[in-house]
Amino acid sequence: MSTPLSPTDRTTLGRKKHRALTDRSALYAVLDEGLICHLGVVRDGAPVVIPTGYGRDGDTLYLHGSTGARSMRESDGVEVCVTVTLLDGIVYARSINNHSMNYRSAVILGKASAVTGAEQKMHGLKVITDQLAPGSWEHARDVDAKEFAAVSVLALDLAEASVKMRGEGPDDPEDEVAADLSWAGVLPVRTVFGEPEPSVDLVSEWTVPDHVKTRVG
Repeated sequence: MSTPLSPTDRTTLGRKKHRALTDRSALYAVLDEGLICHLGVVRDGAPVVIPTGYGRDGDTLYLHGSTGARSMRESDGVEVCVTVTLLDGIVYARSINNHSMNYRSAVILGKASAVTGAEQKMHGLKVITDQLAPGSWEHARDVDAKEFAAVSVLALDLAEASVKMRGEGPDDPEDEVAADLSWAGVLPVRTVFGEPEPSVDLVSEWTVPDHVKTRVG
């Protein structure tokens, strides 16, 4: 069953409205495929955008950072903007002006809050770990008390979000198509995982764990 996004004035597209995806499943798909987000916050009167790790659990987005990071401390209780973009292709048109990109992107707006409860914070760290390196939470050693105290977790509700997608060829005018002056098309872009490279300081003769091997295409 489809669940629509809840559009607001801030998340309603002003241009290229036909590229808006309005089902909540489209938001989940972009967030679940991405590996890094960008956290935007106003600091000292100026915008700052920081790349950071994240993970989604239902309609909550968890963000990860050091307790020493101002971007994390100053995002608690204030309005932020989080974006995730997946690049799917470079669009070559017959004119430079019409070159473009195929992409899927999500923009989430809302008030972030620091996760302070020990159980919820540990859950947030697991969600973030599973986003980047699924299976590692069960394989690696547990987070110790010092590490736990040194890390910050923010939670952001996904209530206010927009999703936009372009997935087509060049949008050239008919006269330029007829003139046939240059090649046009799409160069696909894919994110792939290569062969795992064991750390040079491994003591034992480890084989690559299954949770790592399964990510290699």
